[in-house]
Amino acid sequence: MTDPLLSPLAPAGPTRAVRIGGITIGGGAPLALIGGPCAIESESHALMVAERLARITGAARVPFVYKSSYDKANRSSMDSYRGPGLKEGLRILRRVRQETGLAVLSDVHGLSEVDAAAEVLDALQVPAFLCRQTDLLLACGRTGKPVNVKKGQFLAPRDMGNVVAKLRSTGNEGILLTERGTSFGYNNLVVDFRGLPIMRALGYPVVFDATHSVQLPGGLSQRSGGERQYVPQLARAAVAVGVDALFLEVHEDPDRTLPDGRALSDGPNMLRLDDLPRLLAEIGAMQAGLGPS
Repeated sequence: MTDPLLSPLAPAGPTRAVRIGGITIGGGAPLALIGGPCAIESESHALMVAERLARITGAARVPFVYKSSYDKANRSSMDSYRGPGLKEGLRILRRVRQETGLAVLSDVHGLSEVDAAAEVLDALQVPAFLCRQTDLLLACGRTGKPVNVKKGQFLAPRDMGNVVAKLRSTGNEGILLTERGTSFGYNNLVVDFRGLPIMRALGYPVVFDATHSVQLPGGLSQRSGGERQYVPQLARAAVAVGVDALFLEVHEDPDRTLPDGRALSDGPNMLRLDDLPRLLAEIGAMQAGLGPS
């Protein structure tokens, strides 16, 4: 029998269904969205964006998981904004969950964060740079919570089979794999769309991160740049190829600065919140066979 992972064109059946809060990703369920501001700014801001996203995705009938990071540990500069930290960030995410009813997801960076994060979050996320950290993966897996692992910018898609094996060794089958682009020369990422069916052949839901895929890592010297104008095109292409969910970092004003003058985390590649309804409508039309020309 031919190993389906050896052929990027091998057909992949339905992926395993993974429950995050009250929604299902994979298993033939409708396309879902994971999204929110890159990093938590404040409680009021998190609640405002979460409520707006809940309304937008509800109107579009798109299952939705709220994502925002309590700490961005891999910023370009040590002076870049990272978020409020573990304790305050989890308190805010708990409040978002209580007030909106949305499932919530955030990044974990080290073993010391995992248990506290699992008490609040509906799903844990392992950042791309940490996707090969065996102890971190095992700790996340042992919580029993769904784990979304971003494919490292340095990995081939089929290398994620080793990530899956590590998580499965804990008895955890709630696995999601996210494509976010591959390093290609200086300060540039590219997306090889063959990677989506390759990873789906592993049998677990695949998520496409359209906003980090247009990031220019370190492209502005002290912070990353981005080309948000290409987010809709990449998102539509991924849906056409076949994914179980989209990942979009969104913000009402991604080009503004924080009160202390620092830039937002990943501002140049975040999608404007006002542009999300149109994108979801375009994707819905595509799925109905009426895609934009």
